[in-house]
Amino acid sequence: MIREIGATELAAWLADDSRPQPLLLDVREAWEVQLASLPGIVHIPMNLIPGRMAELPDDRAIVTICHHGVRSFQVGLYLKNAGFDEVVSLKGGVEAWASDVDPTMAHY
Repeated sequence: MIREIGATELAAWLADDSRPQPLLLDVREAWEVQLASLPGIVHIPMNLIPGRMAELPDDRAIVTICHHGVRSFQVGLYLKNAGFDEVVSLKGGVEAWASDVDPTMAHY
């Protein structure tokens, strides 16, 4: 299994300069990312992850992100099984981020 992180917990992590910053891996489709996304993401759609895993760091935490947290959890589990050490899924996805952290973010 992989750990899930809430939106407010992730926001606190990103705001904490004393902690190593995670790679924010958004696995949604391009049209979804255009509607709403966190700043500083790396966008690799879920279906392209197997062929593009080499682009991901193996020495840094990865937080997987999607719309509601289902695809990101699946990708996180896939990455964990592929040997990535620290993989965390954003529970509730960008929808939770828009509700709990950034009320200016679009809901879709």
